[in-house]
Amino acid sequence: MTDFTAAWQALETHQAATAHLHLRDQFAADPQRFQKMHETLHGLLFDYSKNRITDDTLPLLCALAEAAGLPEQMTAMRQGGKINRSEQRAVLHTALRLPESADPVYVDGENIVPKVHRELNHALDFAESILSGAHTGSTGQAITDFVHIGIGGSYLGPLVCIQALEDYCRHVRVHFVSNADDACIARTLAALNPETTLFCVASKSFGTPETLLNAEAARAWYRAAGLPEQDIGRHFCAISSNTEAALDFGIQPDKVFAMFDWVGGRYSVWSAIGLPVMVALGAARFRELLQGAHAMDEHFFHTAFRHNIPVLMGLLHVWYNNFHQADGHTVVPYSHNMRRFPGWLNQLDMESCGKSRTADGAPVSCPTGGIVFGEEGVDCQHAYFQLLHQGTRLVPCDFIVPMTTPHQIGLQHRFTVANAFAQAEALMRGKTLAEARAELADLPEAERDILAPQKEFPGNRPSNSLLLDEINPFNLGMLLAAYEHKIFVQGTIWGINPFDQWGVEYGKILAKTIEPELSSTATPQHDSSTNGLIAHYRACQKSAAHEA
Repeated sequence: MTDFTAAWQALETHQAATAHLHLRDQFAADPQRFQKMHETLHGLLFDYSKNRITDDTLPLLCALAEAAGLPEQMTAMRQGGKINRSEQRAVLHTALRLPESADPVYVDGENIVPKVHRELNHALDFAESILSGAHTGSTGQAITDFVHIGIGGSYLGPLVCIQALEDYCRHVRVHFVSNADDACIARTLAALNPETTLFCVASKSFGTPETLLNAEAARAWYRAAGLPEQDIGRHFCAISSNTEAALDFGIQPDKVFAMFDWVGGRYSVWSAIGLPVMVALGAARFRELLQGAHAMDEHFFHTAFRHNIPVLMGLLHVWYNNFHQADGHTVVPYSHNMRRFPGWLNQLDMESCGKSRTADGAPVSCPTGGIVFGEEGVDCQHAYFQLLHQGTRLVPCDFIVPMTTPHQIGLQHRFTVANAFAQAEALMRGKTLAEARAELADLPEAERDILAPQKEFPGNRPSNSLLLDEINPFNLGMLLAAYEHKIFVQGTIWGINPFDQWGVEYGKILAKTIEPELSSTATPQHDSSTNGLIAHYRACQKSAAHEA
């Protein structure tokens, strides 16, 4: 701990000594800055040169990672150590993308690599049977639509992958139902044919309330179509650890795909939770996704911190969060297909790192986590980028930009890439007051004095650029895995457990009490606000029933 405290204090001293430096001046003074501050891996280029760092910053950040025990934690994770201490579980999403020939990985004395591939092959074979038409509905027709019912990590990862890889999708249409609001499933079902639709219920416990509500609605829709009750299993499958509950629902034993307790939901797209991705892309493309993630795993576990892309990403996040008091971070994919990536990262980061207690249960000694948000470029340039450029808050930015596109319509792609590069440059350079005044040379002096300060940009706003040769399954796998490891790095330095999520459980528990009270006449026993809200709901329901 003494070494950690010393490393932390060294960074505080360094930040104070370099706070006056401007990125514009640093680029002018060092023409080789980009050459020294970027890394490449297969189809990915990671440029971190537009960060408020000097040649001395990274060695100090790497020393902090060493002092925090990051090397030991990385080894423990890779080898199946129970680093999810609050739940006494291993953390092995990396094992899901190991090749079949990989060295053994043991959990409670069992080599899990064969089990991983057995379950993977089981799911991939089922996906291929849907795509080939071998698995049909109850009337013998081929499946045309696959509806994935899940929420949180059981939904966001598959959704991001399918949207990002839309150009690789095959003929079976994949839909997602996550929200408990009935509009979500109603609008999905309205466009489907019960005879050619297959539902996938994804819930580790097979007890997630939102998922079960939607699954029951899907089953009722199937029954209302008059299809054979005994064949309902041909239209449903499940991804769950609770096989018994899935069987009770009416799902056939060979259509229940296993989930492992050493994989958290937001890290689970590589498992059977990825079944909708398998159906959308086919087995070969899904394996390419796994191979890309594994390539990033190998880089992460075996590359020195100074050149380790996920480690650098995590360290830079800590640098701004804790030494520059930056409460937010935005990620901007300049790709319409990647439009939901910020939502996936929002869950991954904030559910993992939104903790105020260490893994030992003590209060944290520094700010953790951060407000992670984003939107697709170029759209967001016309929205919240105003705050990034001229607001009073420091918000570091990640730009994710594919270098090629399969569509080649007009100049759209070139225009999009130019905007991504320009935004990063503008955030870095800024615009001086003198430059702003020069742009207004034709105006009277009094007007220039008023308008020029409003056109001044402070600059010195940091960003990373992650350039992908193209958006393909391999590159997407690398990118997702890079951010997974980034979160792990941050959590290790802060001393928190990034693999549990107790904060999302409490509201669910209270909802179980409130839900039956909404249809009751008994006086609820809550605070006055909650009681008032319940009373208002009851009155609205009574009024609606009377009008009907």
